[in-house]
Amino acid sequence: MHMADALLSPAVGVTMWAGSVATIGYSSRKLKDNIDNKTIPLMGVMGAFIFAAMMINFTIPGTGSSGHIAGGIILTVILGPYAAFLALASVLMVQALFFADGGVLALGCNIWNMGFYPCFIGFPLIYKPIAGDGTIARRISIAAIASAVISLQLGAFSVVLETLLSGKSELPFGTFVLLMQPIHLAIGIVEGIITAGIINYVKKVRPEILEASSFSRPLNAGISIKNVLIAFVILAVITGGALSWFASTHPDGLEWSIEKVTGKGKLVEATQGIAPVLKEIQKKTAFLPDYNFKSAAREEPKGNEVPAWPGIQTGTSVAGIVGGAIVLISILLIGFGIRFFKNKE
Repeated sequence: MHMADALLSPAVGVTMWAGSVATIGYSSRKLKDNIDNKTIPLMGVMGAFIFAAMMINFTIPGTGSSGHIAGGIILTVILGPYAAFLALASVLMVQALFFADGGVLALGCNIWNMGFYPCFIGFPLIYKPIAGDGTIARRISIAAIASAVISLQLGAFSVVLETLLSGKSELPFGTFVLLMQPIHLAIGIVEGIITAGIINYVKKVRPEILEASSFSRPLNAGISIKNVLIAFVILAVITGGALSWFASTHPDGLEWSIEKVTGKGKLVEATQGIAPVLKEIQKKTAFLPDYNFKSAAREEPKGNEVPAWPGIQTGTSVAGIVGGAIVLISILLIGFGIRFFKNKE
């Protein structure tokens, strides 16, 4: 559901940037109250895992479309809403700047659409009431699926609203929304099932993590999370380095919806204003565009040629591992920066 710059007007893009930056600032201030030495590495490792997991698109049967998890509910249940929003914002920034996944002008929209709804609506209003005290696996699973589905539905609807407000007449509201919502419902169900499995795993091996995040409090100093950190590091490396080869070659839900409405997968990009300037900056910063070496990324399929599956390419593995490492380091720097300013007070 990563939006491209071609879907937005500068006014909408800048407005959503402002909203996302404000929420990042708010989350940073709130996190400062209970950040500790365990929260910071957990944020980094979980962010790296979500980065890798987003590389794997799964096919939606019978549609010719695909989807990937957004990871918002996973992060929020494990980290709490404020740490989760910062971690997910870091993932999306790294994706846009270094891998050209989503536009730079659209980055504010992407952070809002994939981060705000799960962190501040799906988790407190849907997940927590259904999951209760978090001791019953079945209730956790139902809560995970429901909150993931509703969060993704809100995000998908926001994409439609943002294109409407941007004056994109090629994407008429009624038609676009009737395609976006059902396809993202299917994606949300799959994400919910994956989310339920991950949360129940953490509940089994270290339930104190979920208790701490639910009540926005630091983990007890005597609790070790070493095994959880190691497990998710291994998962991140395997997912980004090898499982990413098996990502679906079908267009994702947003691209599929655009193609169904317009008859083409992409809209014409602006040639004047801020969008092309940001596009040029992205071309310079994205050293592994489309999660591959630049030479491989430039090789477009010819005609109706379908990309090979699985896409066993060295560039994809490098992108998965290097990207996860960049996310990890970025989040660690953010976490230690927040703690530094806390200690200065």
